[in-house]
Amino acid sequence: MICCGYMWKSGGEDLQGFYPVRSEYVADVPRTRFKSRAGKTLSARRWHAAFTEDGNLDMERVLRRIQRGGIHPSIKGEVWEFLLGGYDPDSTFEERNILRNHRREQYYAWKEECRRMVPLIGSGKFVTMAVVAEDGQPLEESSVENQGWLVKTAITDKRLLQWMLVLSQIGLDVVRTDRYLSFYENESNQARLWDILSIYTWLNPDIGYVQGMNDICSPMIILLEDEADAFWCFERAMRRLRENFRTTATSMGVQTQLGMLSQVIKTVDPRLHQHLEDLDGGEYLFAIRMLMVLFRREFSFLDALYLWENFVSADVGYGVQSKLVCIIRETREQKQLLTTGSKVTEEVWKV
Repeated sequence: MICCGYMWKSGGEDLQGFYPVRSEYVADVPRTRFKSRAGKTLSARRWHAAFTEDGNLDMERVLRRIQRGGIHPSIKGEVWEFLLGGYDPDSTFEERNILRNHRREQYYAWKEECRRMVPLIGSGKFVTMAVVAEDGQPLEESSVENQGWLVKTAITDKRLLQWMLVLSQIGLDVVRTDRYLSFYENESNQARLWDILSIYTWLNPDIGYVQGMNDICSPMIILLEDEADAFWCFERAMRRLRENFRTTATSMGVQTQLGMLSQVIKTVDPRLHQHLEDLDGGEYLFAIRMLMVLFRREFSFLDALYLWENFVSADVGYGVQSKLVCIIRETREQKQLLTTGSKVTEEVWKV
């Protein structure tokens, strides 16, 4: 079995430069430990060689390479579109181009629909202050903070009001998202993230927006140049993860995974589990963020993506078990637990 830690050993190409960190944050951000390794990592050359002349992709071959050494940053975006199920590996280049163009048209039509309701969408700006009151009345004092845009009439439509109430929360989260990366020094990139999250929220009123979705969406913005392609990649990821963000008065979306994590730790490391029980941490609530946003805030940007690639490629179904990083160790005594650990990550990525 391949261990995720293998790619964090010394040697290999240093990939830090692909996602540069702002100088003021260098001391506070973990340096990426993932390194590309010749013959292990899925390179651009091997990726392009996996396609037939018509464009059919040998997905099993690609997945084996990903599970051995991750994906080189130069091709992460296009590979992720397949990993998340955006394109059928058996489709041709022409079929994918048709589908891509159709999706882009659909996305920009939705974006125009939202722009007519909130003119800041697509403007390169975004809001961080409430635009309407809870009762739907305009908030005149919000005009300056919200780039001069102002709701002029009371909002009576329930769906529209619910959406407008959350736009400022999305904006506040956008400002905090991966702010250590040089990519987000450009406000227009932050605005793209806000646009996608706002449009997704409008289209999915049943789930709405929940903090943490910004962490899932951010890599798509960074990896894919076209905003529409980034939206569809995020949409595919949310098909798998949306239940993690669904919280009611009596349950949390990640409660099932927390229960599985508890069982894994109890078997792998009973002393640790008992210690957590003694500290009243036996319900593993401290792991909510880890499971909800899949370690995005615990590791460097590149290391987190490497973990995602292992989780998703294993979940696609070509027989390689996924691992719960830093919890499951590959020893003879613990091999029977790998299936249990796999169930945790499979549940996280469940469609």
